[in-house]
Amino acid sequence: MPMQNVFTGKTARIMLNSTAPTPEGKDASVILKTSFAPDAPVVVGRATGIQVAVQTDLEEFHEIGHRHPIVLQPGDIHISGSLDRAYIAGGLVMLLLGRRAQQSAQPDIYVQPSFTIQLDLNDPNVPTNTAELVIDGVKFQNWGFKMPEDDVVMENVSFRALTISVIDTEDGKAQTYGFAS
Repeated sequence: MPMQNVFTGKTARIMLNSTAPTPEGKDASVILKTSFAPDAPVVVGRATGIQVAVQTDLEEFHEIGHRHPIVLQPGDIHISGSLDRAYIAGGLVMLLLGRRAQQSAQPDIYVQPSFTIQLDLNDPNVPTNTAELVIDGVKFQNWGFKMPEDDVVMENVSFRALTISVIDTEDGKAQTYGFAS
């Protein structure tokens, strides 16, 4: 039977992790350990919202004499999103710029860190049922912050990703669903 839990952000966690043996993954791992916490995965604190979107470039084929498409051709898949956080620290900027964000070392050639975002959704009323969204191959695309006169200072990052999967666990049994770009 499909899960029918309703989740809220109040009982969720956003985590960052990097275990990839690539140069991008190794740089992300160092940044996560030095800027956030020494143990992986790192729980992102002060997050106020996250959005994740999967967009497909479906192509419509129209034929003379028909108003509706005759065929929908699958196109490219784009995975993207954004994260809002009520905290300003160098960690998210470092994940965007990599080694170039350091004041002392300004390398000519460097990689942009790549990592995993994991969203854990839990329902305290049904603790054996959980949903986990795993976004892999993530690279931050933009970073910005907003400093209003009468409100909390917020930073925002947007990202792109290579793959996304959902792991539904019901009564201890996991079922994985995934999409790749």
